[in-house]
Amino acid sequence: MKKLFSFLLVISLCSWGAVSSAQDAAMIEAAKREGKVAWYTSLALPSSTALAHLFMNKYKGIEVEVHRSGSQRVLQRVMQEASAGIKNVDVSHTSDGGHFVLLKDKGLLMKYIPKGVEGFPEGFKDKEGFYYGMRATLSVIAHNPKIVSEKEAPKSWKELLDPKWRGKMVTAHPGYSGIIMTHVLALVNLYGWDYFKELANNKLHVVQSANDPAGVVASGERAVGANGAEYFYYKTMKQGNPIKIIYPKEGVPLVVSPTAIAKDAPHPNASKLFTDFIFTKEAQQMLADKEGLYTGHPGVTYPKDKPQLKDLKLLAADPAELEKKNAEIKKKFVEFFGA
Repeated sequence: MKKLFSFLLVISLCSWGAVSSAQDAAMIEAAKREGKVAWYTSLALPSSTALAHLFMNKYKGIEVEVHRSGSQRVLQRVMQEASAGIKNVDVSHTSDGGHFVLLKDKGLLMKYIPKGVEGFPEGFKDKEGFYYGMRATLSVIAHNPKIVSEKEAPKSWKELLDPKWRGKMVTAHPGYSGIIMTHVLALVNLYGWDYFKELANNKLHVVQSANDPAGVVASGERAVGANGAEYFYYKTMKQGNPIKIIYPKEGVPLVVSPTAIAKDAPHPNASKLFTDFIFTKEAQQMLADKEGLYTGHPGVTYPKDKPQLKDLKLLAADPAELEKKNAEIKKKFVEFFGA
């Protein structure tokens, strides 16, 4: 009886595998007939292009049409097209988890559970299966070591309030960047709005994207980045530019960036195939190796010169709170920083 059960189990698993393989083959063929996937993303253009090329090399004949902009503009475009009845977007990705709470609530997302996400941490998965964290980064402090020595550099968020940094810092904008939206909420939860009111007294240079401070600091235009995407600072540093990254001990905002398929995606099979691919070990490892990003994939390893997330005090932001306080954060930031 035991042998018979084992035999039947093997037959069952083989049958399931055959069905799964047939389903995969059918999806690939359907995706090839559709021919493309339109991806609206806030991932930096070099990174999003690298991921698109990795997919296109694996699945010949399916084009990934990359539309890259800041998180807030990605959302704005998706919402405007939905209001006008335009069905262009297949897959959307931003660094503001609140966007996906909004899109889900408005019925604009397709429920789809990508293959391989079972082992991802809870913070990377929507419980109802509408969106998943494609990548994660941190918002950190950085400085130009040619201008400010490591000894003199600010080591904490509170040290940025020192008047000696007046006119010497750069900040990205939460009205453009989802990473900075998360950053602001995390620090408001830690210190209150008085922190940003006081920070604004130091007359920061305001840029748009969370990637922009890296170039400003590396060029020496400003000595210190008061925030910014850790992965882009890291990439800029690895390219030989003068940048040093600081991970404040009182906590580092963790920014989990979701991806989702549009409910009315014009290329649904290509969208599913591309989404499955995004969460493969191959794609997730590439994001870690070449782009300096963190991911939720349990099998991904990281460069030795980057800290492990488990070794940092992380400041997480709840997507529902991000959505609820989105307008307040934008308004307050403009009020304090004048831009």
